[in-house]
Amino acid sequence: MEKFKSLKTTAIPLEIENVDTDQIIPARFLKVTNRDGFGQNLFRDWRFGKDDMINADFVLNQSQFEGPILVAGDNFGCGSSREHAAWALTDFGFKVIVSSFFADIFKGNALNNGLLPVQVSPEFLKELMTTIKADPKTRINVDLEAQTIGIDGSNHSESFEIDAYKKTCMINGYDDIDYLLSKKESIEKFEKSLQV
Repeated sequence: MEKFKSLKTTAIPLEIENVDTDQIIPARFLKVTNRDGFGQNLFRDWRFGKDDMINADFVLNQSQFEGPILVAGDNFGCGSSREHAAWALTDFGFKVIVSSFFADIFKGNALNNGLLPVQVSPEFLKELMTTIKADPKTRINVDLEAQTIGIDGSNHSESFEIDAYKKTCMINGYDDIDYLLSKKESIEKFEKSLQV
């Protein structure tokens, strides 16, 4: 996985609540197990009409909004447990998803795939949405080491929680196996101490 410590960039406001995993990546696109290419079908039924024409009203199709941060409505990632939802978001280019609540399974899948779910208060989420929609060039600061998210150029920020193990993995670019390998020397030392 790619290392993640901090990010300061523009964001895309997806002002929709209860976005489920079938809306993130529809079931008809789950026929492969390779992670590549899922981004092209991210939010497929919202990004495109039945005739495959681009839906100009959907925020991901609006050129004024761009960036690797998706600021979404409450209860993001509900529904099925498909890991493909995290694959589609990362393949599209997202590094951070911000919401006031995440479904637990989605949150775990996101963290396992190098996608940082940042849970904020409903009030701060509303402020982020309002600010980004008013000025799409607004930059959002996400600092994983300090566990803070804020609006660049203002004193408006909030802290967020993250599992300490997953934080270590993201900062170092580790998956679960990489983490174990990073502890190889300590494990070998412990094993030798048992052989006395």
